[in-house]
Amino acid sequence: MTAVKFCGLRRREDIEYVNLTRPDYVGFILSDGFKRSVTAEEFSVLQKGLDKNIKKVGVFVNERPSKVIELAKRLDVIQLHGDEDFSTVLYYSEKTECEIWKAVRAKNPEDIEHYRWGHIDKLLIDSFSENGVGGTGVRINTDVVTSAEITKPFFIAGGITAENVAEIIKKTKPFGVDISSGTETDGFKDLNKMKQIMQILKEENLR
Repeated sequence: MTAVKFCGLRRREDIEYVNLTRPDYVGFILSDGFKRSVTAEEFSVLQKGLDKNIKKVGVFVNERPSKVIELAKRLDVIQLHGDEDFSTVLYYSEKTECEIWKAVRAKNPEDIEHYRWGHIDKLLIDSFSENGVGGTGVRINTDVVTSAEITKPFFIAGGITAENVAEIIKKTKPFGVDISSGTETDGFKDLNKMKQIMQILKEENLR
């Protein structure tokens, strides 16, 4: 079964939508300065309404450790989406009970193969874009993924939509898919798109 993560939740409606569609994971952008960012206070309110069977992923970009450690108390996963090094991964692994995921903006197979560090539980292989560190809608280069020697369970992200999700999964065989812009219309989460993605995965026997 392919795991599903819907990322970039920021409204009460988004929580309602994921409770209906039941992905395995949901992501909250907990670093400032991004279009889907939520404050610690907003996250605290939103997560209370989330179905307890859906795991909470906090997405951080070069964040100060004290903030990550505090928010980790209400998270299942810490996703590091910046330039964090091995010592940062080790620190969070030792100081929290969370899984640690490291995002890779992959231009080539070597970018992915670099992250064979211990204490990384999963990789999140994202498309490379000059315009941002995630949620850009730029489609992942699946050839880069299939050419890499990947030693850890991994998620695929980058331009995944209902139209291509099955194709991307079949080609790359990931642990899971991480979808953000592909669940949105005019910049906001769209319940119908979420339902469509989940239905396609069921029809294709991918869930």
